[in-house]
Amino acid sequence: MRDVITVKTMRESDAHTIEQYVSSRELMRRAAMGVYQAVDWHGRVGILAGGGNNAGDGYALAGILMQHGVSCTVYLVSEKFSEDGTFYYNQAIEKGVEMVPFTGEEDLSSFDILVDCLLGTGFTGAVRGRVCQAIQAINQARAFVVSVDINSGMNGDTGRGELMVKSDLTVTIGSLKVGMFLGDAVWQIGKLVVADIGIRLIREDFFLASPDEAVFPRSGFSLAGEHVVLMTPGEVEAMAKDCQTIPEAAQEIALRRQKLIRVLGKHSLVTDGYRTYFLEEGEYPAQITSLGEE
Repeated sequence: MRDVITVKTMRESDAHTIEQYVSSRELMRRAAMGVYQAVDWHGRVGILAGGGNNAGDGYALAGILMQHGVSCTVYLVSEKFSEDGTFYYNQAIEKGVEMVPFTGEEDLSSFDILVDCLLGTGFTGAVRGRVCQAIQAINQARAFVVSVDINSGMNGDTGRGELMVKSDLTVTIGSLKVGMFLGDAVWQIGKLVVADIGIRLIREDFFLASPDEAVFPRSGFSLAGEHVVLMTPGEVEAMAKDCQTIPEAAQEIALRRQKLIRVLGKHSLVTDGYRTYFLEEGEYPAQITSLGEE
């Protein structure tokens, strides 16, 4: 069984870990190393970096790639830098990484691998400007696309977005995000793996489990019993009152009806109102736990 968490839980857990256990700079290095270990690097590599810590992961990754003999080009889609991002940007420059301003007119079709480090899990709304152009350029290229933490443009809680990067591989950092099992995420994410970088979760939100692992001790209901109501995501949203997400709405309906609610999808959501699971369907990639050394 794996944790599936909200953006809020991820943000607060990250802050708690930094305050009590591991520096933010070290966590960024570990995130980059997790991405490095998840990919079969070959050919021409391009990294598209936005303006926050997601971009910092890209700069740290670029330095690791150069150190391992893999040359890469980093496209600077934003002129903003986080504090830790600045550190790894300077380090990448020292290691000889090519940094190129992104103009929006680039043809990325000559790259074999493109790494999406544009937007993180906290993004909401519509993408605009050069970030919009960068996402379009990535999606139009024929490269193998790797998204770091989450596909840029995707809402981490709902899986929705007007324009999102379509990835062959998404390496999410710390824990699975709930939006990766909802909305349009199933059509945008190819393979999904987790890079465990040592973030201490402050709470449990949801779980990814096989059907025989999903247990509901507080309600006493079973997936094989009569207390299961099958619903589509649209039906759940239509019945929701003041809920923002499908998991919240399903929990409310389950408590109101005193039933198990199973929301159909590639990874069915099942809740009794007290605990919520996404059910594993088919083969699921193993979790990355080895961080290695830079």
